[in-house]
Amino acid sequence: MSLQMVSTVSNSSLLQPGFSLLNFDGHVFLFGQKGWPKRSCPTGVFLLDIKQNELKMKPAFFSKDSCYLPPLRYPALCTLRSDAKADEYQYIIHGGKTPNNDLSDKIYFMSLVSKTSKKMTFQCTEKDLGGDVPEARYGHTINVVHSRGKSMSVLFGGRSYTPLAQRTTEKWNSVVDCLPSVFLIDFEFGCCTSYILPELQDGLSFHVSIARDDTIYILGGHSLQNNTRSPNLYKLKIDLPLGSPAVTCTILPGGISVSSAIVTQVSDTEFVLVGGYHSDNQKRLVCNTIVLEDSKIEIVESVSPEWTSDIKHCRMWFGCDMGKGSVLLGIPGANKQLIPDANYFYILRCKGAEEDKEEESIIQNCSQTSSEDPGDSTPFEDSEEFCFSAEANSFDVDDADTYNEDDEEDESETGYWITCCASCNIDINTWVPFYSTELNKPAMILCSSGTGHWVHAQCMDLSETMLLRLSEANVKYFCNEHIDLNKGLQTPQKVACLKKQPMKPLRKKKTMKLSMSTKKSFLRRLFE
Repeated sequence: MSLQMVSTVSNSSLLQPGFSLLNFDGHVFLFGQKGWPKRSCPTGVFLLDIKQNELKMKPAFFSKDSCYLPPLRYPALCTLRSDAKADEYQYIIHGGKTPNNDLSDKIYFMSLVSKTSKKMTFQCTEKDLGGDVPEARYGHTINVVHSRGKSMSVLFGGRSYTPLAQRTTEKWNSVVDCLPSVFLIDFEFGCCTSYILPELQDGLSFHVSIARDDTIYILGGHSLQNNTRSPNLYKLKIDLPLGSPAVTCTILPGGISVSSAIVTQVSDTEFVLVGGYHSDNQKRLVCNTIVLEDSKIEIVESVSPEWTSDIKHCRMWFGCDMGKGSVLLGIPGANKQLIPDANYFYILRCKGAEEDKEEESIIQNCSQTSSEDPGDSTPFEDSEEFCFSAEANSFDVDDADTYNEDDEEDESETGYWITCCASCNIDINTWVPFYSTELNKPAMILCSSGTGHWVHAQCMDLSETMLLRLSEANVKYFCNEHIDLNKGLQTPQKVACLKKQPMKPLRKKKTMKLSMSTKKSFLRRLFE
């Protein structure tokens, strides 16, 4: 094994633990960026291009008939082929966390539809399922098995939020282990069936799963309920006859108690297990070789690389499989660095010395792409799920297409976790719901002072009744800091004058006009 340091790159703040790598035709793409996509790359999918140890991120494109794909962290991801030896494939993406920490229960299919020297276009579609549909979750795995000429996907593990009926104010945002059910998904007919196996007693998340033909091996994983890392090695065998599928589970000896480990494939039957954690604060610096042959699995300890002092002494690390026996590892940078969210990156090559030299030559001469996995001081369970993919040679594209985060607006002052006032005490790590309408974000209200700014309702000491009244009424609100200023600048309210009703004109008495003959006749009668 060899360990090589990668020079610091720009825009690395978009890369975080929980992202995924997609490999299409030898090109590696980043999915699951930090935050919501911006104008420079509305798809949130980037080509990762490494040239002379310098990483460049270049926006990818979606076809017009694609559905919206949010950036999801910690999803379950795998490739789907028509059969085990087919060349064409697409990616299945299930679950994961959005930038707002909402959990997704959707399943997406992502495939490459067109490719040019400067542009690669993807198609993303959402798949509807019926039957026992898995709940929204993250930190789980999905694999594809092949049996008797059929293919099905198998989903297992993960975490989800506490059910609504069990939530309290103190535990509103807490997560729990998903039930240890095995889901068999038939995408051809869009149906899903869950299986409860007696061998699987505890829910697991951030475990390792390796699929080969009709068998899946599950290794390690963390259980929140018991706060343990399972030492068991589970073997799931899926038989797909003409009738109903048969799912069996066997507990094998020789498991490893580890969570958040990374697996990379070095040959058709050989894999290497790297990284992970023994406990909350103890990294696992030992590497293992996993060999799958003739429906058997063998796990042996392999020679570990010479870890640097920075890796040995850091509290956390994270990484992702780059394919072809290479893993990219990241550790948090020193606080004295001028670049915020800076991290150090290393490429670990798990093949022999001659193969390592050949791959290194390819990187220097052919501008091989890889992926980075920086993070923002997240806890141990935020390590990345692995995927098996071929290592890629990057294609030449103009530097004008390179994503530049400096071109975007500064959004550091927006969102729910801002400091809205001098006495603001809302912190993303300690916040718990205060109002009954809150779920996983604090309630906010717009102050109409000047151009307007958002403040937390809790920091403004608003009661729930007043908050609901303000949200329903069409009135302007001023925060505690600007309410007095607003009163001082406010002019007295004009009092509407009473409208005087116009007087009705006096009616003129009607007079009769008499003719001269009539007048003479009247006078005669009067004097007679």
